[in-house]
Amino acid sequence: MTALVQMQGVAKRYPLVHRKADRMRALVRLLFGLKGEQNITVLEDVTLSIRAGESLGIIGENGAGKSTLLKVLTGVLHPSSGTVAVHGSLAALLELGAGFHPEYTGRQNIATAAALMGMSTSDTAQKIDEIIEFADIGRYIDEPIKHYSTGMVVRLGFAIVAARKPQLLITDEVLAVGDESFQKKCVRWIEEYLSGGGTLLLVSHSMYHVQKLCKHALWMHQGRVRAYGDVFEVTQDYLAYHERKTAKEAEAEKRVPVSTEGYRVESIWLNGRSEELPLVLPEGRGLEISAEVYTPDARIPHIAIGLIRADGTAVYGTSSEIDKALATRVSDTMVRYSLRLDALPLLPGGYTLRFHAMDPEGLRVFDTQTRDLVIRGDCREFGLVRLSHQWH
Repeated sequence: MTALVQMQGVAKRYPLVHRKADRMRALVRLLFGLKGEQNITVLEDVTLSIRAGESLGIIGENGAGKSTLLKVLTGVLHPSSGTVAVHGSLAALLELGAGFHPEYTGRQNIATAAALMGMSTSDTAQKIDEIIEFADIGRYIDEPIKHYSTGMVVRLGFAIVAARKPQLLITDEVLAVGDESFQKKCVRWIEEYLSGGGTLLLVSHSMYHVQKLCKHALWMHQGRVRAYGDVFEVTQDYLAYHERKTAKEAEAEKRVPVSTEGYRVESIWLNGRSEELPLVLPEGRGLEISAEVYTPDARIPHIAIGLIRADGTAVYGTSSEIDKALATRVSDTMVRYSLRLDALPLLPGGYTLRFHAMDPEGLRVFDTQTRDLVIRGDCREFGLVRLSHQWH
């Protein structure tokens, strides 16, 4: 099957023009076809293929290049390098009020916008009542667009797209605007559109909407593709990234200074793995934990283990002293503790395990080590853990 959208090695760069001299140099270089100017790179080496019937959510921080990517895809912007091909009819909601004349009424703008989307005069006449009903803006349909609220503009724009029913629908944060009832109305329409074979590109900061409406996700980061694949895997990685970023911004990770004469966590194993790379675990699985603690005085130290979400929210903690757990002596200077967590009820996301070496009295922390844990799953529930429940 031929791809409906094909982007190959697409890049978009703009010359530096924040000063008057920069603007003049950029103009001269443009007129004479000179190379070598300093550029700001907004997109770099983006390769993307979307087939008919697929649904793709595009996510990323502000300034990651999401909107620029859509503008290049729809032909609003030309790529600096690379190729873009779109096969089939397309409708895009990229900017509020795009294609609307502020002095014209909503009814007049329907005719103009519909024509720009490729609808014939007769098609528009047949569907205008349907469009007005979907927009549901009441008497404002005969008021100039300049009197509309932001939500009303989105309502009208989406209503025209809904009547158009293109092969490819592209939306940029449309579901973030307007009241909740209209958002639900849009979601229901998109679900029907997808079930009928439509293709969707959705830019959104709402992981709920991306997971609900899309099967795949594209994570843009600093103009490049950071991840592209299953919607749950990509969005969970993205949320974990933000949780860790939030934690670092709130407070830099503090490690308890290690004394060469003190107790310290020497080695850690998660499900038999000793490497420091994050452990990826399917939701509902158990976790085997082992840790060796160095003891400088041959006494047996305690260990505390804490589980936190990547943003620093505490989930659970215990210690060998609390549970009266016994250590296995490995040597005169090393003891080992082992613990199993059965069927972790954690929701998908990023977590961190903290290991604290404590004195034999369980009063003082001497050393702290961490290991990252990623829980995978196709779950859309909220919070930290899944509570057993039944609907009646």
